[in-house]
Amino acid sequence: MSSISNLYTIAFYNTENLFDIYLDRRTNDNDFLPTSAKNWTKKRYETKIYKLGSVISKIGFESAQKPPTIIGLAEVENDSVLKDLINSEDLKLYNYKFIHYNSLDERGIDVALLYNEDEFTVEHSETFNIYIQDEQAEQDFTRDILLVTGYLNNEKIHILVNHWPSRHEGSDQTEYKRLLASKKASEIIANLKEHNLDSKIIVMGDFNDNPTSNSMLQLKKENSLYNVTESLWSYSRGSVNHNFTWILFDQILLSQNFLNLKGPGLQFERANIFDEKFLTQHKGKFKGQPFRTYVGKKYKGGFSDHFPVYIQLKK
Repeated sequence: MSSISNLYTIAFYNTENLFDIYLDRRTNDNDFLPTSAKNWTKKRYETKIYKLGSVISKIGFESAQKPPTIIGLAEVENDSVLKDLINSEDLKLYNYKFIHYNSLDERGIDVALLYNEDEFTVEHSETFNIYIQDEQAEQDFTRDILLVTGYLNNEKIHILVNHWPSRHEGSDQTEYKRLLASKKASEIIANLKEHNLDSKIIVMGDFNDNPTSNSMLQLKKENSLYNVTESLWSYSRGSVNHNFTWILFDQILLSQNFLNLKGPGLQFERANIFDEKFLTQHKGKFKGQPFRTYVGKKYKGGFSDHFPVYIQLKK
């Protein structure tokens, strides 16, 4: 067991529709307004912010004795919700900052990165657009891939935050979109390795595919990545539950140099799904599944339809 001071938790969390309550005419956020059928009020928004902050503060805390150093997020609307999140009750004690760029996603939900500035120093960040055409040869807009490069314990690492195209029209019909996203991620990694073959790279996200899907196998193989979350997935465990089947769309992959036990610097210690009981439905037929904010238009007051996943690195 590592000593507490040199354990760093790095997490990923799909926050499930973290929208503010204001109309944004550039995007389709009409479901999340006080006047919408979902009745997305200020009180409900503030409850969600409080609950998400509470969850994030606890990820990996038991072993690291501190909240995560770095958290990739999906489904955040804008800077304003991120400001509210880092100033929420359980996170405001820590020196969290965030990186966020608006993407062209039709619903206006993006990826972002929270980081504790006391432990992680950002050197560079940028986003990469995934060009996808639909059947009518028109551009199909999705979330950009966010790349953040910085120093953790004086060691340079690169983090790619992803939220790949969804399966709404069915997994077979939409697979080509996630294969294109996988290809784009591989291009970013190839570029990093061109500058330094020994780049330390973390790829995280909601990939909308399981570890065994073609897009993930392609990503792993082309870049010699190790999927440290893959072994967590079983018939009784995952990050999302669909039709009473556990799936693992939320994953973290590492470059092999994090697993070289004799090597210097930051090394992989463990991976886990943060599926504590308080994050689950307590009763009924959905018992044990993620406790969601909404089911359809019905407000439940939960956290998210995804559990966070995380890794811990030691030095």
